[in-house]
Amino acid sequence: MGCVCGHGKENMEEYLAPLREVLKNYPQEERYLIPVLQEAQEAYGYLPKDVLREIANYLGMSVTQVYGVVTFYTQFHLKPRGKNVIRVCTGTVCHVRGAANVLQALEKELGVTSGGTTEDLSFTLETVACIGACGLAPVIMINDDTHGRLTPDKIPAILDNYRKQEEKAAAN
Repeated sequence: MGCVCGHGKENMEEYLAPLREVLKNYPQEERYLIPVLQEAQEAYGYLPKDVLREIANYLGMSVTQVYGVVTFYTQFHLKPRGKNVIRVCTGTVCHVRGAANVLQALEKELGVTSGGTTEDLSFTLETVACIGACGLAPVIMINDDTHGRLTPDKIPAILDNYRKQEEKAAAN
């Protein structure tokens, strides 16, 4: 059977090689599902259908059980994500201080809505209930970097810095 990923039957083993490396570190027991999923996601950047199917087979679970766990926990992702994950705080303080306008500026600049990823996989845009930096409201996090006291006009320059970092990394 060919893989859903579009790699074809002949490349299925190569495609699943990173997962096989993860699985060899765990006994075939259901209790290891979460760490297996975490490591598989780290290896692939998200959890493709074929990877979920292989994990289910390895742990003696149904794909439905595995899918249920993946969709329950927000740490797991079923679609590719951007190299830079932008989290917009929508908590009360950020909301009152203009988070909606910041989110709107990000959506316009990136061409995606909340929950979306840019076509070039540079950015994923998400909203979160609270970042815990209320004194900096409104605030966003890009990867591990916090950007606070934002206004919509600051968004293009912030994103340009991450785009330049990507270009620099690609050039090296």
